[in-house]
Amino acid sequence: MRIPADAVLLRIFIGERDRHKGRPLHEAIVLRARELHLAGATVLRGPMGYGHSSRLHTAKILRLSEDLPIIIEIVDAKDKIDQFVIELDGIIGSGLITLESVQVLRYGDQPWNSSRHRDGDRGADHNHARALVHPPSRHDALEQAAH
Repeated sequence: MRIPADAVLLRIFIGERDRHKGRPLHEAIVLRARELHLAGATVLRGPMGYGHSSRLHTAKILRLSEDLPIIIEIVDAKDKIDQFVIELDGIIGSGLITLESVQVLRYGDQPWNSSRHRDGDRGADHNHARALVHPPSRHDALEQAAH
């Protein structure tokens, strides 16, 4: 499977307690993404956060929460992400969904996408070489708008 160099990052913010058909919501989302052959999904558990209700969720010892923030990140081609967002409408009751344009530098054993970066940028972004995605910088956006 390949991901285009210009892709979309889907972020889904939910609570650890959220469920869909008896299973944890994050699990239902990841399994559905896998069924639809999206490139991959990662679930991140946050130690603290709050959402639209402004109720604080924290993992502090004195105040154990069973509803910590969960973020699901999925990167793939825009058309695949757009289709998946439509599916999410029937799965997610409450939460936050965001989309962000990203540049894929490496996915699996795909070679480093060095043609997407100027030689001078590679040294500055050395720490990002292991990352799946690297959001376009403000400089890149201004440069693209000038052309």
